[in-house]
Amino acid sequence: MQFDSLSFLLFFACVLAGAGLARGWGLRKNFLLAASYVFYAAWSPAFVLLLAGSSVLDWWLARRIAAEAAPRARKGWLALSLATNLGVLALFKYGGFLHENLAWLLQGAGIELTAPGWSLVLPVGISFYTFQSLSYTIDVYRRQVQPTPSLRDFCLFVAFFPQLVAGPIVRYSQFERQLQVPRGPSWAGIGPGLTLLLWGLFLKVVLADGLFAPVANAAFAVDALPDGAIAAWAGVLAFSGQIFCDFAGYSCCAIGAARCLGFVLPVNFRQPYAALGFSDFWRRWHITLSSWLRDYLYIGLGGNRRGHWRTWRNLMLTMLLGGLWHGAAWQFIAWGGLHGLYLAGERLARDRAGFRPEALTALPAIGYGLFTLLLVVLAWIPFRAPDLGHAIAYAGQLLVSSGTAANIDQQFAIGGFAALVLVHWLSRRTSFEAVAMRLPVPALALLLAALLSATVLSPGETHAFIYFQF
Repeated sequence: MQFDSLSFLLFFACVLAGAGLARGWGLRKNFLLAASYVFYAAWSPAFVLLLAGSSVLDWWLARRIAAEAAPRARKGWLALSLATNLGVLALFKYGGFLHENLAWLLQGAGIELTAPGWSLVLPVGISFYTFQSLSYTIDVYRRQVQPTPSLRDFCLFVAFFPQLVAGPIVRYSQFERQLQVPRGPSWAGIGPGLTLLLWGLFLKVVLADGLFAPVANAAFAVDALPDGAIAAWAGVLAFSGQIFCDFAGYSCCAIGAARCLGFVLPVNFRQPYAALGFSDFWRRWHITLSSWLRDYLYIGLGGNRRGHWRTWRNLMLTMLLGGLWHGAAWQFIAWGGLHGLYLAGERLARDRAGFRPEALTALPAIGYGLFTLLLVVLAWIPFRAPDLGHAIAYAGQLLVSSGTAANIDQQFAIGGFAALVLVHWLSRRTSFEAVAMRLPVPALALLLAALLSATVLSPGETHAFIYFQF
């Protein structure tokens, strides 16, 4: 049930109507929880039990953590939450990857490791709701939040359908107050919510699927490499546009759908292709994941408190694991490793030479911004390639001269990406919602009509949201 499907529009209309008709805050929350489980069941009915079971376990473990006074006992309950959540994630997401690489290592020693006679389907959204649930037990352990006595409220926090499948990753501290204070559909929320929902659908359907996906898919075909530098650069620029419009489009839809119901979800993107440096990029790209990795992994490893070498090590480990979070494959680890190197290099320049991107004047800032963009774009190659070997071969094509001119689709994709970057730079200190809500009502109505028309009439083939596979 994708946001750009007719089934979701019908489902969402029913949820809006049901939430509006439900009398009493408790009844409305019960309805929203049931609707969220129905939404997830439309993807994978059997895994609703896994989602519910994981929620019940973490709710109970958080209460045990809070009730214990002895540090050792508290650590034991937290360790059980970590082991259970990460164990389930590893079983479903990384079991095949670990088995494959273990078999490769043992083969060198003359030991043959046979493949298991079964395979597991990856539950949709498991990486997102696992991190969301884990943040709760860790925050309770750190005494940053109090455990909720309501199992229903905690299950709704984990399973709230707008962000369940692909984020944003919400912290309980961001959602607790919203579960306590009655809220529901209202015109004050439906107006901005539908605006964001339409903007997200435009990003996904018109730009990601219609403009960028055909060029990116052709360039990164499994059985072929692009013919020369022009096609290779067109492909990676197209994917750079596709991955942003696809994921930012989903996030806008999620935030907009939640706003219609009276809830506020955290912003997940802030014009990342206008980043001034790599730290700035990760303050703008997939913000809820990058802040999660910072608060629960990087700081947990020691952050920048134990000298330069450990700071650089912690950055690299955090980004390698962040890459692995995206998928059980070496190309994702390579993508994370590249960003780790970028961050460590920028940190080295800051520590040793006093380099401050935020202090740069206009022209140097633009130059460093374009340098940042270039390296971010190059890092998308292993992220999109079918395997690491293909990624290396693809990168080589960027330097192969070719007399072949860009075709019309490639020209539009390159131009579209350039326009996207320009829009990011022009709006790097604001947001689409802020701009849209300042428009006069007639102008806003025309904008929404144009977005809706372009989305409905888009001739492109629709694809599943890219982050559903993570």
